[in-house]
Amino acid sequence: MKPRIVLSGGSGFIGQSLSPFFLSKNYEVIVLTRAESDHRSAVRYVHWDGKTLDDWLEFVNGAFAVVNLTGRSINCRHTPEHRREIIDSRVDSVRVLGQAIARCAQPPRTFVQVAGVGIYGDKGERVCDEDTAPGDDFVSHVCQKWEGAFEAVEAPNTRKVLLRLGVVLGPNGGFLGLLGRLTRWFLGGQVGNGRQYLSWIHIADLSRMVLASMENRELTGVFNASSPNPVTNAEFMRELRRALHRPWSPPVPEFAARIGSWLMGTEASLALVSQRCLPKRFLEKHFEFEFPGLREALANIYPKR
Repeated sequence: MKPRIVLSGGSGFIGQSLSPFFLSKNYEVIVLTRAESDHRSAVRYVHWDGKTLDDWLEFVNGAFAVVNLTGRSINCRHTPEHRREIIDSRVDSVRVLGQAIARCAQPPRTFVQVAGVGIYGDKGERVCDEDTAPGDDFVSHVCQKWEGAFEAVEAPNTRKVLLRLGVVLGPNGGFLGLLGRLTRWFLGGQVGNGRQYLSWIHIADLSRMVLASMENRELTGVFNASSPNPVTNAEFMRELRRALHRPWSPPVPEFAARIGSWLMGTEASLALVSQRCLPKRFLEKHFEFEFPGLREALANIYPKR
């Protein structure tokens, strides 16, 4: 009988990569989702609302691991209503999974919770590791509430691992979905002064980090899940233009970024804050990155035709 992984919020960009990856490692995958499911898939989809205990509890009982990806995207206008939804979707899902684990006769061995490097706020050029103090902006506030809910989960028989994700890079959506299209339209210039740092991770390395978090009993607590080589916005956009064969795009002044973000229904601050993060604890555990550098990561995502 294959060990079972319960992947909550697994119908999004990250989950769509993790599910086939786990299947390839001979795991059974159960995705808890609000979305309509493809019943022809090798993955089993089970409905949940992200806040209420229901029949999905039976799949948590006896699971090898629970991986929680649930959370409304922060890539939107941060209106009061959206702010409430962003926080509640994260806190409620962690809380109800904790309740489910507490009711299990056979609790899952590991609970892996994703969070974000946004907890550090705007740190400029300062290098952030797992011991760096949180920031004080909205995204940092969200992450602190998210992590606080996870810390509050009482699961003495379940190992807990929290992964602070950098920007996840991969084909078919996510961060590069819109940015890649803009760059192809020659709108891939640096934003603002371009000196703000971006911490990123290739989806293949993130998948292996999640797998290590589940399988390696020595891993517990908080880990930055990002490449060891964060880059500035100017460097990132230059490498993206190179990968997409766009030698030049006009820079985007801060005022233009704010107007453009409003028109696209998002927040300019997401592109203007600086987070220069290092995966200190993963490096201490000798984790080997398949894509440590941005150029090779983008070359993998955008292979030459």
